[in-house]
Amino acid sequence: MTVDRSEVKTALVVGAGDHLGASIARRFAHEGYAIAATRRRGDLDALVSSIEDGGGRAMGYHSDARDEDQVRDLVAAVETDLGPIEVCVFNIGGNVKFGIRETTARVYRKVWEMCAFAGFLVGREAAGRMAERGRGTILFTGATASVRGSAGFSAFAGGKHALRALAQSMARELGPEGIHVAHVVIDGAIDTKWTRERFPERFAERPDDGIMQPDQLAEIYWQLHCQPRAAWTFETDVRPYVEQW
Repeated sequence: MTVDRSEVKTALVVGAGDHLGASIARRFAHEGYAIAATRRRGDLDALVSSIEDGGGRAMGYHSDARDEDQVRDLVAAVETDLGPIEVCVFNIGGNVKFGIRETTARVYRKVWEMCAFAGFLVGREAAGRMAERGRGTILFTGATASVRGSAGFSAFAGGKHALRALAQSMARELGPEGIHVAHVVIDGAIDTKWTRERFPERFAERPDDGIMQPDQLAEIYWQLHCQPRAAWTFETDVRPYVEQW
């Protein structure tokens, strides 16, 4: 049977890594969305297979979100291969820690490109497609660094602050056109192999429910997308109940 692509709802997850991005992709797939999962490098086959094994449809794309031509080609390919992008999630990080005197120009520029410039490129291209249809959702993943610069995180805070400003500007511009833009501040550690190795003291000191779980966070992204346009949230901040803030 031929699939009418115009009837397919597609979710593009940029930065579909092994944890939060993958959980977001699976959450939308559970609701019947075709999934376009992207990352610059790394395995996507496992995620695609897990969605297909559950009866969903997914495709993996390796693409550098910092490259304008690659982002344009990605969005065009997704709409051709799967269908109109109804939801776009920008979930690229760039969390590095260097003292200000040890932060090189190369590090600062690279982190800014990953957090802010890539978000601009992805958001712009997704918005262009959504505006033609008068609907869509664009969700940006933020962090503690989006609202508070900590010692040693000048590059990360600079990039995430810029991403938040981008999201604010886009929300004000695109909201009247029927496009919901929202920013999720994740204020705390997510339970991943990387965070367990980087912050072992948090896992040793906290109860099991004191660390955020990717699947629980993914539910927030889904709920943001489901909001009626009469009551859209721009920003939500999320943290474990034991997190100090």
